[in-house]
Parts: sequence; structure tokens; C-alpha cells
Amino acid sequence: MKHFSIKELTRSMTAERLGIDNTAPAEAVRALTRLVDHVLDPLREALGGPIYVTSGYRCRALNRAVGGAAHSQHMRGEAADITTYSREGNARMLALLRQLPVDQVINEHDLQWIHVSYHAPGRRQFLSIP
Repeated sequence: MKHFSIKELTRSMTAERLGIDNTAPAEAVRALTRLVDHVLDPLREALGGPIYVTSGYRCRALNRAVGGAAHSQHMRGEAADITTYSREGNARMLALLRQLPVDQVINEHDLQWIHVSYHAPGRRQFLSIP
């Protein structure tokens, strides 16, 4: 884990606001570490600029509070929502993700952010949500 931290991947303004303890259990920390090692750090290196995590690990209560999917990979530490805070940068990330061992990539709302997950062996699924 070169460019990201567990603290960054578990931080949530929603959890703080609602008083939800979003501490990741050991199994989720291991999954987050694999996500960073196999996808996020290599993506950051290839991009050559910062990547911001807007949502990483979510405990069940936080996932419910944000309206996450019932079986979201965020709850297992296998997923993160990421952005460069520009559509151009996000488009570049999307292209670079095709070269990495991702499980699932979702272009959310015309490149406002990108959902990425890692689970070996992965599905190699690329989707868009308008």
C-alpha cells in the first residue's frame, strides 16, 4: 500500500455525521489491501496523479444509510468509488482500468466517479450507470 491508507479507505462523512462506527474488521482490511495492491496503487502509478476515494469500506449500517446495494462489495472491503474530480481524468482512469485485474468497473453518472472492485478471480465486468 503505497499511495492509499486503510484510514482513507474507511473514512466516511456520513458515518461521522450519523455516529456510525465504520471500523473495518480484519477480513475487510485484507480485502482493502488486495484492492490497493492490485488495482488502486497500479492505477495511481499509471495515471501519474492523485486519485481520491469517495467511498471505500462500508459497514452494514453505513451501507444501509447511503442506500448501497444489499450485497455491496463495499461491505467486504473489495470496492471503492474513486475520482480525479474531473471527467477528463476519470475517463483516463476508466481506460487504464481495462489493463488492470479488476472484478467490476462502473462508470457512474457520465464519469462523475468510478466504482471499482477487486476479487480474484474477477468477472471483468465493465458497466455504466447514466
